[in-house]
Amino acid sequence: MKLHGYFRSSASYRVRIALNLKGLSAEHLSHHLRKGEQRAPEYLAINPQGLVPTLQGDGDIVLTQSLAIIEWLDETHLQPPLLPKDPLRRAQVRAFAQAIACDLHPVQNLKVLAHLRELGLSEEQVTGWAAWANREGLSACEKLIAGEAGPFCFGDAPTIADLCLVPQLANARRFGVDVAAFPRLLKAEAATKQLKAFADAAPERQPDAE
Repeated sequence: MKLHGYFRSSASYRVRIALNLKGLSAEHLSHHLRKGEQRAPEYLAINPQGLVPTLQGDGDIVLTQSLAIIEWLDETHLQPPLLPKDPLRRAQVRAFAQAIACDLHPVQNLKVLAHLRELGLSEEQVTGWAAWANREGLSACEKLIAGEAGPFCFGDAPTIADLCLVPQLANARRFGVDVAAFPRLLKAEAATKQLKAFADAAPERQPDAE
């Protein structure tokens, strides 16, 4: 397999964690987002959205969108499972993951922040926007799992919820958010820090890290 990504991309980070948890290897191909390499014609021929990650598998397999990639990995490599068996619990885990991947992450990603700069906002205003988005989104996520015993987001093993949470907390810190306001989320993050699969997927450990 080949994983097209970027060391600081949260969505790529999620997929790296999933690959590690499943014990799968992939050739990592970096596309520098700040240099616009994801808009190169040869990459757009693979992923017309010009986004990362993209996973290429055997034959003509090309998958985009991190959650779709993770669920495909989960369905084709069954251990360890990243979604609960119970339909209700699966829906709850997916809802948490989507709260981050669909609602929080997109409004503070590089593309949006670059456009805010183009509209004339100062760097302080751009950073303030990203910090606000993270506080709002993570505050809701804190409430979503407030009643979960843990130690992970949902139970005693990581799920796609944790795969989305860990990169987003890293984003929040980068934008100066005081994450101490989210003790339940930090409890889940602390549990993931005990797992090599999460540590090895961290941005600073990637070959293209800057």
